[in-house]
Amino acid sequence: MRTVQAISGLVTSRFFGTSTRIMASGKTLNTSNINPNVIKMEYAVRGPIVIRAVELEKELATGAQKPFPNVIKANIGDAHAMGQKPITFIRQLLACIVNPEIMKTDKSIPSDVIEHANAFLGSCGGKSAGAYSQSTGVEIVRKHVAEYIKRRDGGIPCNSEDVCLSGGASESIRNVLKLFINHNNAKKVGVMIPIPQYPLYSATIEEFGLGQVGYYLSESSNWSMDEAELERSFNDHCKEYDIRVLCIINPGNPTGQALSRENIETIIKFAQKKNLFLMADEVYQDNVYAQGSQFHSFKKVLVEMGEPYNKMELASFHSVSKGYMGECGMRGGYVEFLNLDPEVYVLFKKMISAKLCSTVLGQAVIDAVVNPPKEGDASYALWKQEKDAVLASLKERATLVEKAYSSIDGISCNPVQGAMYAFPQITIPQRAVEKAQSLNQQPDFFYAMQLLETTGICIVPGSGFGQKDGTYHFRTTILPQPELFKDMLSRFTDFHQKFLAEYK
Repeated sequence: MRTVQAISGLVTSRFFGTSTRIMASGKTLNTSNINPNVIKMEYAVRGPIVIRAVELEKELATGAQKPFPNVIKANIGDAHAMGQKPITFIRQLLACIVNPEIMKTDKSIPSDVIEHANAFLGSCGGKSAGAYSQSTGVEIVRKHVAEYIKRRDGGIPCNSEDVCLSGGASESIRNVLKLFINHNNAKKVGVMIPIPQYPLYSATIEEFGLGQVGYYLSESSNWSMDEAELERSFNDHCKEYDIRVLCIINPGNPTGQALSRENIETIIKFAQKKNLFLMADEVYQDNVYAQGSQFHSFKKVLVEMGEPYNKMELASFHSVSKGYMGECGMRGGYVEFLNLDPEVYVLFKKMISAKLCSTVLGQAVIDAVVNPPKEGDASYALWKQEKDAVLASLKERATLVEKAYSSIDGISCNPVQGAMYAFPQITIPQRAVEKAQSLNQQPDFFYAMQLLETTGICIVPGSGFGQKDGTYHFRTTILPQPELFKDMLSRFTDFHQKFLAEYK
């Protein structure tokens, strides 16, 4: 607990602000002259609770006695870490790209994998994945991304020149937000983000010196967006910030909702009225489970709405980390721009060129996702079987998680329509709230830390994502495999009942 309390986001600035520590450092770069935004930014998904979870794993590995046999990391959407098996086609393709010789010697590799690998390598410098790519990405992959988007959106054209590949969607999101840093403005540029939100946004906004403009999702209507709330948020912050960006996460993280087309049209009309740049985080577009729900891309809806909406500026993002692939560590993603000022796009490409290029193997995984085996290809049957099995299992777990948590006294959970998470609301007794406050902790942080220390279950408190005052939540993934989830639920239920009894 000592380590956790020392680095808790609630006390970070005070901890680093002590003059004694600064004087003791004696370093040229220290916490008195470091970029202050780095001190202020927080990223709850890998915050103090997760750090403590890693410590507990190490303690267990050395034989320490704990009231649990293992740590269950339900804090992050890392499918492979939770037991999901890689898709064979993707891994065979990577093997061929990394070591082309096996295409000559390993007769078990399907012919379409070899053809795909040769086409990719043919677009690489020296026909090697070890060569730099263009800063915008390997050309053939960008073309395949454009073809994928066109198929997804029912034939709406996509120009590969409007696509840039990146190290996961996160890198592209940060790159686009970086364009809005302008210290010459009298006011900070305001960025509208959903509350609850994925902490990438709040952390990046803080780091870049932008202004966070939160708009609340409606928990009572399954985390949908409400135009009146968008108006309230904009009006409450427009004097403080020059609001120029509206971010949407669809399907939602951490809230698991899939926005209806009607809701998306409302958002687009609001953004057009306020002259906002739209950023659509669509990395969970393959993860929609609820009956009657489906994924609608912002680009497709915006274009089909016609003028003036089809002239709006939009950046939309996708990734190999989610979906059925779960290839988080490969770091592959892309951004597609629509209606971006051509001169701004030239400057964007200049900016990303300073980082040379994203990992070429990550780009290869993107290629496998947007240009998968086709019916009749040697790999198709196994690829489809594996893909369908992963998505069916996630759909089953989405229902299981919602029902399981909703059945526990003091917890309510909306249906998990999409993505990989549930965001249950918990009732925390007043005595527990007061105990947390005495420790200078948020009540749901206190709850989550007690849960970890008692059961080994690692979740993320809702305060790390944002929530309405007086409400408490936590985010948990739906990724634990069925047997592990049963174990996790048993531990969780026992803890929760004892927690309520102790603090009632």
